[in-house]
Amino acid sequence: MEFGFLSIVPPIVAIALALMTKEVITSLLAGIIAGGLILTGGDIVSALESVFDLMGTKIGDNALMILFLALLGSLVMVMNMAGGSFAYGKWASKKIGSKSSAKLATAILGVLIFIDDYFNCLTVGAVMKPITDANHISRAKLAHIIDSTAAPVCILAPVSSWAASVVAIIGDTGVENPMQVFLSTIPLNLYALFTLLTVLIFSVTKYEIGAMEAFEREDTSKLVSEDEVGYQHSDNGRVIDLVLPILVLIGVTVAMMLRTGGFFDGTDAATAFGDANVNLSLVIGSVVAIVCAFVMYIPRKLVSFRVFMDGIVDGMKSMIAAIVILILAWTIGGITSEEYLNTGGYIAGLIEQSQMPMWILPTIIFIVASFLAFSTGTAWGTFGILIPIVVPILIQSNHMHYISIVLAAIFSGSVFGDHCSPISDTTILSSAGAGSDHIAHVSSQITYAMICAVATAVGFFVAGVTDNNIMALPVGVAVLAVIIYVMKRRTVAKYGEVQ
Repeated sequence: MEFGFLSIVPPIVAIALALMTKEVITSLLAGIIAGGLILTGGDIVSALESVFDLMGTKIGDNALMILFLALLGSLVMVMNMAGGSFAYGKWASKKIGSKSSAKLATAILGVLIFIDDYFNCLTVGAVMKPITDANHISRAKLAHIIDSTAAPVCILAPVSSWAASVVAIIGDTGVENPMQVFLSTIPLNLYALFTLLTVLIFSVTKYEIGAMEAFEREDTSKLVSEDEVGYQHSDNGRVIDLVLPILVLIGVTVAMMLRTGGFFDGTDAATAFGDANVNLSLVIGSVVAIVCAFVMYIPRKLVSFRVFMDGIVDGMKSMIAAIVILILAWTIGGITSEEYLNTGGYIAGLIEQSQMPMWILPTIIFIVASFLAFSTGTAWGTFGILIPIVVPILIQSNHMHYISIVLAAIFSGSVFGDHCSPISDTTILSSAGAGSDHIAHVSSQITYAMICAVATAVGFFVAGVTDNNIMALPVGVAVLAVIIYVMKRRTVAKYGEVQ
């Protein structure tokens, strides 16, 4: 059954309500139920049956990710109770003595953890929160840096779960040497490159732009919730009590990704990361990290056995809100999938029927990918929908010389839409990792995302008009520089000079 325009109603309802009410869970539920009503022709009972059955399926499919989130909450809690985070914050405050250096350190760590975006969001948040707090950086800004160095880095790195997935999708279209094709998109993946450049620029300057400036001046987005202040920490903790469990988490997770991907059976590393069971690897890594923390803390009496076990439970409780939002995001993503409303198919069909000229294709593809990722909350889903449609069009029309910039437009639009969408899993995990209010993160990040998107669209347009891919990057950088200059002038005019 074809639902046409109605297929985009559920994400529109959820996103509009979230931005208007600043309340995510109710908004997502409203969007999900709207989808159920469309599916069942207005039968409320059947709609509820359908959506909650789908929700149960999504919970089952993503049980390991839910377990990992709970275990990570436990790990962070026991590290805090043992004094590891407190000691690390004191040490880091001596080494990293300014907001700029703290923001740069966060960005560098985000770039270094390029293997998987989920892993990136939660690990960087756990490690950097004590440092950014000590340097009076708002949680919204921390979430922005985390989000901006997660998906953009993963889609640029040839060895990552994202790259492996994309290369497999490209290969399925019949393109020869898909890895080489992917590598050719990296210098043209304008949104990802501009996002990283923007993080660098605003890390070394005093000003922010848009809503972020208010958060940075007033620190209003920093959460001081019960899960963060409702415990006593040991005064005898050391830096190693935070660093070692995190290193164990990273090391074991990477080793398990290689193992589950077949690396130790002869598969090359890039393929192994692509084929890895990431969620299982994260769960095993977090379990081993918690065991490591237990062995480190209990014999030294940093915490008692009972307090440690209470910390495990309290840490899981601290992640409930993030887990609920994520489950709802998965559910609304399921409602818009091909098996249900087929939102992506409807939008992609509009492209296929449009008969647009090739010179405008990169810009249009960027816009469509942005809207699709924004509506569905998934960059990966957007890749999976658009690549199999667009690449055959290029093959059949003998325009394969456009493939690099068209694929780059898909990647750029997918990450941009993912960044702006309050129902995106990586946006939600960035908020959770930073301890930021989710809507504060979405509303403050969108300004940065938009300026990068405008520069990206202009870059793709110029490249298409001139039939010269080399022009895309320098033109985009020039446009980005002008926009940043204008936005910073407006910020100073509105808020005054930074003292």
